Amino acid sequence: MTELKLTILGCGSATPSPRHLPSCQVLTYRNKEFMIDCGEGAQRSLMCSGLSLGKLGHIFISHLHGDHCLGLIPLLSTLSLHQHGGTITVHTFAEGAEIFQSMMDFFCRERTYNLQFNIIDPTKRQTLLETGGLKVESFPLKHRVPCVGFLFSELPKPRHLRGDMAKFLNIPVSKLAGIKNGDDYTAPDGTIYTNDRLTTDPSPSVSYAYCSDTVYDPSLAETIKGATVVYHEATYADDCAVKARERFHSTASQAAKIASLAGASKLIIGHYSKAYRDEKTHLAEAQLIFPNTIAAKERLTIDIEP
Repeated sequence: MTELKLTILGCGSATPSPRHLPSCQVLTYRNKEFMIDCGEGAQRSLMCSGLSLGKLGHIFISHLHGDHCLGLIPLLSTLSLHQHGGTITVHTFAEGAEIFQSMMDFFCRERTYNLQFNIIDPTKRQTLLETGGLKVESFPLKHRVPCVGFLFSELPKPRHLRGDMAKFLNIPVSKLAGIKNGDDYTAPDGTIYTNDRLTTDPSPSVSYAYCSDTVYDPSLAETIKGATVVYHEATYADDCAVKARERFHSTASQAAKIASLAGASKLIIGHYSKAYRDEKTHLAEAQLIFPNTIAAKERLTIDIEP
């Protein structure tokens, strides 16, 4: 059973449309929720999705264009109205932290939780968080303003203990954790039982790469190499490839090329321009290059599994 689950809350581009909200996603891991971008309408979409405000602890902002962050202050205000406790950490650039702090001090001075900011350097790859078996990194993207993507990776899992061997050798409980992490076992008579006799291979770890607004950049594939699932913006179809380049965005086929070069298992495309009535062309063009592509839509939930 997968522990990493993605819920799409918004997958439109610069402005809301009757069909899509601006960018917002929630990654759920071990009963904790991590929000990725927070466009307008994020909190309502979150409530409609069945997710819980109370499980939200971290919000990651890819860049400071309004369609990726203008839902943040309303969401943070609502958390206080709901008497949310603990700490909310917003991962953003130094300029963003200054802006958001000023707005919160004006609109929501008295908060029921501790609001803190973790500053992202948009010029380099950076570890932002390690918590409960999950590592979160940021990496630079090429857009009109400083912009980053995020890589969520499960840390290596412990090996599976062979219950028959543990019972046969009467291994003390105090030794089991070490054996799962690779230790050999020395019996009371001095016999050494190597780890490969006591365990089987661990379950594979999975990862999710979120590639926000970016021009087509083949070098990005190396940054996210091996990601299980990749989300890559696909603002335009091939008919607007020139416009995509001029505006530092990507087409669906370019997103597919990145996923293919990265060796991903699945690609999710999103951030659609409102100029299109639907995403059929986007999906068809991407699937020609990377067949296991799906089109994001609001409230779509995806298990990220091997």
